[in-house]
Amino acid sequence: MSKVNRRAVIKSAVALGAVAMLPRAKAQSGPVRVGYSMSRTGPWTGGAQTSQEPNYLMWAEQQNALGGLSVKGVRRPIELISFDDRSDIETVIRTYEKLMGSDKVDLVLPPWGSGANFAVAPLANRYGYPFLAPTALSSRLVELKLPYFFLLLQQPAPMVTAMIEMFKANGVKTIACIYVDDLFGLENFSALRAALQGSGITMIEDKSYPGGVKDLSPVLRSIKDKNPDAFVGFTYPPDTILASRQSKEIGFNPKFFYASVGTAFPLYKNVMTPAGAEGVMGMGSWNSKTSAGAKAYFDAHVASQKKEPDRWASGAAWAGLEIITAAVAKEGLDRKLIRDYVAGNTHKTILGDIRFNGSENVGTPGTVGQWQNGEFEVVWPQRLATAKLNPSKPAW
Repeated sequence: MSKVNRRAVIKSAVALGAVAMLPRAKAQSGPVRVGYSMSRTGPWTGGAQTSQEPNYLMWAEQQNALGGLSVKGVRRPIELISFDDRSDIETVIRTYEKLMGSDKVDLVLPPWGSGANFAVAPLANRYGYPFLAPTALSSRLVELKLPYFFLLLQQPAPMVTAMIEMFKANGVKTIACIYVDDLFGLENFSALRAALQGSGITMIEDKSYPGGVKDLSPVLRSIKDKNPDAFVGFTYPPDTILASRQSKEIGFNPKFFYASVGTAFPLYKNVMTPAGAEGVMGMGSWNSKTSAGAKAYFDAHVASQKKEPDRWASGAAWAGLEIITAAVAKEGLDRKLIRDYVAGNTHKTILGDIRFNGSENVGTPGTVGQWQNGEFEVVWPQRLATAKLNPSKPAW
């Protein structure tokens, strides 16, 4: 496993967005060494290279263009020390053990996905490194009560509750669900069953499937025969696209079609075509209409990374970097003080105010997004909506 040192240098003044207006601080000193592992090969690559690593690279670009990260008023260049974890849990664990235990980097950034974060969360706590995870959904991580670990995404219960509230408000009586047989799928399915209690909505079919599945058409045909009002898939990006394509092929077109990871990716509308994506719903929390900061971030991401961010975890990744930047500016590189700053304050971010109760972000609510006219709009809850919900998905 070879080390990849990345001293990010800004390529365009446009990529700075609003950050370019910040005043420069005092003269530079030695680099701030920031370590992480990321999936550049293997099945996690699509998510990692959409939602997470582009944000790490852009953050380093922006900060280094200002003279470096402000460490209590002293600008120090960021040196990213990163490894390809090959979408392998054991490699993730060994990498962070090395970064925190022997390399003793100044800061660490999290890996991609619920499973990888669950594996390294105890390590982060043992070594005393604050982790702000933008792609982990796990109530079990909250229950571990690890003081150095923070989850930026809304967790299964609030996300699923928002979905069920939306369904109930729009006359849904029956749903069918598929879910990947791992931590992400199992926890979200459990949250769904809990949210359905007393809702008046009946789950008429549910099926789990293994990671790496190549054909979902048999279960989709079975669900189509039962004609549910809504379909829910707790799916990863390849499965999200597979379920969508095969639903189109068999003519399964319920009023509400909800998938999970990957639905908010630009890739989804490109693969399905904007017309094919129209009306599809999924987990999502923001777009460029969410705030002035979100618009600046979106434009900077396109200029720097030559591609759009996704409308869910990309925003959470950037919000986490905003929080870390503010913490280091105030507290320096004392990791205990950074942890206390993160835990004890309400943080202004592109997603709105974020605050933590233990490990859980309790500042931003669960949300539902929907593709409309080529944009993934926030449609629920209504107070955060960037567009009005379309309550009947058009034909594929």
